[in-house]
Amino acid sequence: MKKIILLVAISLAFSCKNTAQNKEDKTNSQSVKTAKAIEVPLENGMAKAYFASGCFWCVEAVYESVKGVQESISGYSGGHTKNPTYQGSNTGRTGHAEAVEIIYNPETVSFETLVDVYFASQNPTQVNGQGNDRGSQYRSIIFYQNDEQKQVIETKKAALAKKLGKTIAAEVYPFQKFWIAEDYHQDYEKLHPNNSYIQNVSVPRLKRFQAKMPEVLKEKH
Repeated sequence: MKKIILLVAISLAFSCKNTAQNKEDKTNSQSVKTAKAIEVPLENGMAKAYFASGCFWCVEAVYESVKGVQESISGYSGGHTKNPTYQGSNTGRTGHAEAVEIIYNPETVSFETLVDVYFASQNPTQVNGQGNDRGSQYRSIIFYQNDEQKQVIETKKAALAKKLGKTIAAEVYPFQKFWIAEDYHQDYEKLHPNNSYIQNVSVPRLKRFQAKMPEVLKEKH
């Protein structure tokens, strides 16, 4: 009998702890979504944009194939913890999603086109992931830095929803901060072309996008 009482007490304790944690997670998540957007200034004529869409290895490769994009950097954004790591974000408790920082020339490619690339390079209706990469760390988020960008995103998202007749999964967040991922994640597709994930997931996803938007591709990629 004592053992049963002890087990019930332990179970209740963990239940209370989980309930409190879930409430805290929701509060933190809401504060991120309602924060004031931070605008990143141009640097040497180059602008920056931020997107999350499943595994950052895939997204990095997609954007680096686009004319006007100088570089795509893998990292984390959209969460409520500082200095997130790959291991930490994979728990789904940091609030962060795998994201990319796109450094681009706005005179060559517009933010509007980058949003088009975003939607064309994913399954826009899949919630919390892309393909078999599932979890909040793989959710789709488009980050805006000002009201103009937010309007562009919302307009394109609504148009796509109408076209498909389905709900679009991408969330729309005010940009706060981008945390660069560990060195071994950078240029992963380029440096590890024979990796099984790259061969079976990243490259096919890149090719599907390239077939949809050939007009935006660099001559050599």
